[in-house]
Amino acid sequence: MTKITALCIYCGSSSGTDPVYVERARAFGSSLAQRGITLIYGGGKVGLMGTVADAVLAGGGRVVGVIPRQLVELEVAHQGLSEIQVVDTMHQRKTRMFELADAFVALPGGFGTLDEMFEMLTWSQLGLHEYPCAFLDVRGYFTPLRGMMDHMVGEGFVRAEQRAQIWFGDDQDQLFEWMQGYKVHHVPKWIDRRSVDA
Repeated sequence: MTKITALCIYCGSSSGTDPVYVERARAFGSSLAQRGITLIYGGGKVGLMGTVADAVLAGGGRVVGVIPRQLVELEVAHQGLSEIQVVDTMHQRKTRMFELADAFVALPGGFGTLDEMFEMLTWSQLGLHEYPCAFLDVRGYFTPLRGMMDHMVGEGFVRAEQRAQIWFGDDQDQLFEWMQGYKVHHVPKWIDRRSVDA
């Protein structure tokens, strides 16, 4: 059984067009607080990221934000967190968030959300970490991405075993249950077409 103590959330600095995105972000934050899991996130007060942080804090939970100095100066930093760590670059931010967390979840978001989550998926693929990675598929937001990942497997660019270690779903309780039972299965990243066809 995997013990999750600090979970890193990647999600939008915007709130999206449907109120359900905010509702589900708030519910996820409340669940983190109830479960005693520290939230690690990008330190902003805006969008879904701010919503999740506020919900954790409202539930009496702990929130650690990691934010580049430039964004602090643009006045988007959340001022009410349990702890905020200011770094110099986006690269340092991603590395520090990784160092603080033992699980990674993506909620709906844009380019930055996918960039951060895919770095964790790549590091898992390379055997650089053994932490669970999941997509909370609110309102089917990640369904096209899920299809793309399956297409990557079908075309021989991602191993089926690696794809199978990534969770997609819209039930946050099932997500936490999956994380608790998560076991990493390392397989070589590289696919040799010749050996597959032999």
